[in-house]
Amino acid sequence: MFKKKKDQTYQSYWSISWNIFKKNKVAMVCLFIVILLCLIALFAPLIAPYDPNKQVLTDRLMKPCGQHWFGTDDLGRDIFSRIIYGTRTTLVMAFSLLAIVFFVGGTLGVIAGFYGGIVDNVIMKISDMMMAFPGLILAIAIAGILGPSTFNAVLAISLVTWPRYARLARSLTLKIRKNTYIEVAIMGGITPLNLFLKYLLPNIFPTMLVTATIDIGMLILEITSLSFLGVGVQAPIPEWGLMLNEGRLYIFKAPWLIYSPGIAIIIVVVIFNLLGDSIRYIRSKRKLKKYKYKGEEFK
Repeated sequence: MFKKKKDQTYQSYWSISWNIFKKNKVAMVCLFIVILLCLIALFAPLIAPYDPNKQVLTDRLMKPCGQHWFGTDDLGRDIFSRIIYGTRTTLVMAFSLLAIVFFVGGTLGVIAGFYGGIVDNVIMKISDMMMAFPGLILAIAIAGILGPSTFNAVLAISLVTWPRYARLARSLTLKIRKNTYIEVAIMGGITPLNLFLKYLLPNIFPTMLVTATIDIGMLILEITSLSFLGVGVQAPIPEWGLMLNEGRLYIFKAPWLIYSPGIAIIIVVVIFNLLGDSIRYIRSKRKLKKYKYKGEEFK
């Protein structure tokens, strides 16, 4: 319920959420770093000082110095350049994976929750079957069967991740489906597509978005884990998990091969987890408490 003062206008859901979000310093710092990471991934060729795959055998295993800030690997490749390009590889895979599971899982969950009956039973039984296995172990098995590659790694993780989004979308749809305005829209002859776009999607999207933001860190860990185990991204593509795998043989002789990609993974995962937690907190605050903004009080 809104209590408006004169000369004040109604603010949308997103406007209210942004007003709360920008007051959270941790959330704003995390958002800034995420934008910075995206810019680094986008402009990697302009930022990286060297070709990430160029081998200079005379510079093998050089310690960090002015010429090579993060040192070089066993083939003389510049670690800093490979970390920069690895940002692109990791983020592209993570966002692509998230888009797939968000769309597939969300769509199947809405269909199951809206139509119910045998459709609901079939989708949920498949979902339960997939969730009965440990996610990462199942992803490793699928990637191993399909063969090591970037595409197969994304596909394997997608197959074990979509059930979580399907179940969430289904539960939200079941809750929304009981509302009177949905029944009125159906009796009015609204098409299923318009019903989804106008009524279901706006109500389930915020919660799904919070879950997706929280999951990005976990997805990055799964991507790097598959690459580290040899069933994900393959050489010579620069990817942080693969770089850890390549550097583990020199962990005592050249520890910078481990430190650089390891720290990069930790930073990115922590940043996305903090951003997801901030968004979840803001959403709960947005729903459960009263706020005054521009002369209005929200309940």
